[in-house]
Amino acid sequence: MGPFVFSSSFLWYLCFVLSAVRVVHVQANNGWLNAHATFYGANQNPTTLGGACGYDDTFHAGFGVNTAAVSSMLFREGEACGACYQVMCDYRADPKWCLIRGSVTVTATNFCPPNNHGGWCDPPYHHFDMSMPAFFRIARQGNEGIVPVIYRRVACKRRGGVRFTLKGQSSFNMVMISNVGGSGDVKAVWIRGSRSGAWLQMHRNWGANWQSSADLRGQRLSFKMTLADGKTLLFLNVVPSTWRFGQTFSSRSQFL
Repeated sequence: MGPFVFSSSFLWYLCFVLSAVRVVHVQANNGWLNAHATFYGANQNPTTLGGACGYDDTFHAGFGVNTAAVSSMLFREGEACGACYQVMCDYRADPKWCLIRGSVTVTATNFCPPNNHGGWCDPPYHHFDMSMPAFFRIARQGNEGIVPVIYRRVACKRRGGVRFTLKGQSSFNMVMISNVGGSGDVKAVWIRGSRSGAWLQMHRNWGANWQSSADLRGQRLSFKMTLADGKTLLFLNVVPSTWRFGQTFSSRSQFL
């Protein structure tokens, strides 16, 4: 049997796979991971970049303008909505465009969809498509491309309590949950009406929107919420019985 001969195309593919594994899985000190970042929405009001998480206005949701759409490896079918990441431009990898010691904390409010053609938001890449104000906290003005970054999960520091925006109609209740502190990413939600007595588990409809089929009109509403890190809080009677669809109510309690 003669020696194996590899085509140049195969060798290129092998190098690509190995480089992808290196980019995704190399972990720096203190839990930092490698990723890349771009920016989007240059001609949009940055408060409107709520996208796939369903936040109509990121200021109203409590997140401000430092937000990002994240790739599918981070988005986790909407579970990442509301999670916070500290992102730093990797100055050693790209001193031309990275601001030295440039750092910003962003909230995941949108999804950067894969195009299945090797794009930066395709698996297995970790990618942040950031609002323009957030991106230029870490990269130099004039850069309209992509920069290498390192990132880590951090606790979300929010002002005020968790917010509940009531959507839906009659027996279809949909609640958008925002301004969540702590890990920020909601894992499970239950709702209880003042006349029903029992906790009813809600299901993620999409992004930060949770649904229930119970007709709870005319009742005070309480919520029980568990975050991805396992922390649970009760929000008792946070919504008065006079509530209407479209209204937002803020709790006095908050995850730390």
